[in-house]
Formats: sequence, C-alpha cells, structure tokens
Amino acid sequence: MFQTILSAYNLNADNCSIAPFGSGLINHTWKISCGNEQYILQRINTAVFKSPQDIADNLVALQEYLLETAPVYLFAAPVATAENKHLVINDGHYYRLLPFVKNSHSIDVVTEPSQAYEAARQFGKFSRLLGDFDASKLKYTLPDFHNLSLRDQQFQLALKNADAERLHIASAEIDAVKGYSPITQTYNSLTGTIPLRAIHHDTKINNVLFDADDKGLCVIDLDTVMPGYYISDVGDMMRTYLSPANEEEQDLDSVYVREDYLKAIHNGYMDEMGDVLNDAEKSLFYYSGKFMIYMQAMRFLTDYLNNDIYYHTTYPGQNLKRTQNQLRLLDELIKTYQRLGIDSK
Repeated sequence: MFQTILSAYNLNADNCSIAPFGSGLINHTWKISCGNEQYILQRINTAVFKSPQDIADNLVALQEYLLETAPVYLFAAPVATAENKHLVINDGHYYRLLPFVKNSHSIDVVTEPSQAYEAARQFGKFSRLLGDFDASKLKYTLPDFHNLSLRDQQFQLALKNADAERLHIASAEIDAVKGYSPITQTYNSLTGTIPLRAIHHDTKINNVLFDADDKGLCVIDLDTVMPGYYISDVGDMMRTYLSPANEEEQDLDSVYVREDYLKAIHNGYMDEMGDVLNDAEKSLFYYSGKFMIYMQAMRFLTDYLNNDIYYHTTYPGQNLKRTQNQLRLLDELIKTYQRLGIDSK
C-alpha cells in the first residue's frame, strides 16, 4: 500500500520510515520520514467526508490565494503528486501527503491561559488573512455542520419518535434544552445580518501547532474550512477550552468556566480579527459560546433519543451524561456572563 501511494510523489517507501501519528479520531494518519524530509500521510475518512475531492479543491484555492496575498504565512497545504494531483486513490481509499512542520508540536488539553490566547490568535489570524477571500468559492465539505436550525429540527423529530422510556429518563434534559430555545431564535435571526467567511469550523486545541516556546505557528486539519459564521470558531474554542473537564466528564462539579481562559480567547481572537469583524459580529462574540455549547448538548440529547445511532458510546446512557455535561457548562457560562456583566444576546 505505502509503496503504491508514495511512488505517486516520487518517494520510495523502502527508503522511508513509516509510523502511526497523532491523536486524531477521524482520519488515519502516519508520519513518513524519508532521509531529511518528513511528511504526514492521511487516509481521509469517507464515512465522514463524502467528497474528498471537495476538500482538495478547497485547499488548492486557499493555497493559491494565500501565496498571492500572504506568501510568508505557514499554510500546511497538501503536497502535489508528480502528476500535479492532491489526492491518491488506492484500493478505494483516498490519501493525501502533507508537509511535516519541523520544530513544532501540538497539545491535546489546554492547561494554561497563554495556550488559549495563542490558539485563538492563530484561528483569528487564519480568518483575517482570508478576510477578502470570496468564501462562496469554497465547497461545503460537511454541509450544515453548524446549522443550529437543522439541529433543532432533528431534536424535534427525535422527540416525536423516541420511545417512552428514554423520553421519561431524559425528561429533565429535554425541558432544559427547550428552555434555552432563545439561543436558536437568535441564530435564526442571523441570516443576512453578518457575513459568511472562510473559517476553520474545528478549533480544538490540537488543531494548532506551537513552537518550542509555546507560541502559535499555524492551524492544521483544514478539512472543515468552508463558508460559515465566525461564531463557530469562537464558540468551539469556548466549548473546548473554558472548562478543565471535557465532555466525557461525569462529575459535573468538575465542569466550570475558567474566567482567565475566557479573557484569553477574547484577547487572542480580537487581536487578529478586531479590525475585521463588523459591529453586528462583535456583538455576538460572547453569544458564540452559548451557541456552540447549546448545539452540542442538543446533538448529544438527540442521539440519546434516537438510541445512540451517531456518537460512539462505551456504556449505557453515555449520550445522556454528555448532554448533562454540556448543559452544566452552558449554565456555568451564562452565570459567568451575569457575574461579569457581559451581554451575550
């Protein structure tokens, strides 16, 4: 397999070391070392990304734009094959080769406000550099990924179709999600009021590369770059950076908001995007966290009501526990806003 794939890039697998790499859960990833050159090889998960060519086309378009407008920016674009293609198909699977960014590292958990600041600054910088890029040229690699209106419709359908036992067990969580419906109403009012931008859509901390001094270098894992509202990026950072506990934590007392991390996300992102966002967008900055946390709580609850058909579970009721976790985080965020006097729509 590796020989066939690497030969498309004029590389000889017999002269390379190949080892699994990273902690990503979607694509299969290997580090390829060939002499002094190092690469990342990925097999795209077509169960998630139905059209790998759309991803490749998007990244080529972004690379061409950034080479013209910001040539010094570190953009980890796929390497072209000898035939100038950006995907190799082998045995029905799609592969692409990426440069390995030397003297860089990633982290899986945010443990310092400075890390949140650097990550927010990098995601902000990415969108700032693409501020004049025509986002309509990008293809939707995950259609409706952060469409809260659709997620609400799916939730309502699950309520109609769920069995009586699960409806009873989840009654408190169902009432809580319904009680937060103004978050959906705000989202529904955004069409035409704020612009669609080229944004990352998956701003977990492990999608940022840091240098030896823990300064941000660039963002990676660009499969989800597509048109969207900037609140998706900010909201995903808030959802995944603010609490020391992740969405799998069952001890809800461990789920709370670290105010210094909230400030770090704001400062890092606005240091790059403060002069780019319009007034309507700026007014939604803190709404971003409510939007993303609420949507994830709704998605977990919907999947629980649908008998756990989407998210992988390892024990009974896991999606309901995840729902409780995200609802606690949302409640803690709103309390933090109230304490700080922040208007979050």
